[in-house]
Amino acid sequence: MVVARELAARTRRLLGRALAIREVDAGSCNGCELEISGLTGPVYDSERFGIHFVASPRHADLLLVTGPVTRNMEVPLRKTWEATPAPKLVVAVGDCARTCGVFAGSYAVVGSVDRVVPVDVFVDGCPPEPADILRGILTALDRRTAR
Repeated sequence: MVVARELAARTRRLLGRALAIREVDAGSCNGCELEISGLTGPVYDSERFGIHFVASPRHADLLLVTGPVTRNMEVPLRKTWEATPAPKLVVAVGDCARTCGVFAGSYAVVGSVDRVVPVDVFVDGCPPEPADILRGILTALDRRTAR
């Protein structure tokens, strides 16, 4: 798992500790959540590489957001982003996070994630594989370095 090892090294170099991630389902079908949960399983074992999922945005370095943003999740997503300490990163996971996918045009959907909060990286796929999600996180960390 070359990507995971590279991510661990970059996280240690940038933060001096593990990367804390808060996952937010803004209205997805849960396909992306299945792939994200694969990161913590025995194949990817992201904890081993210093990636921790946290319950509070106040402890997070990065938000991992899935789905199109529904009307019911617009305010909670914005408040989650505001509660995340700077410098914060946002990785929007899945095609729906960028284009709203099959949910486009629905009365219940506000739009893509970047209409509600600033997005550093989009990870394409329906759903994207765990390795692609790791690559997206790595790209976001690279952008944090450039700031």
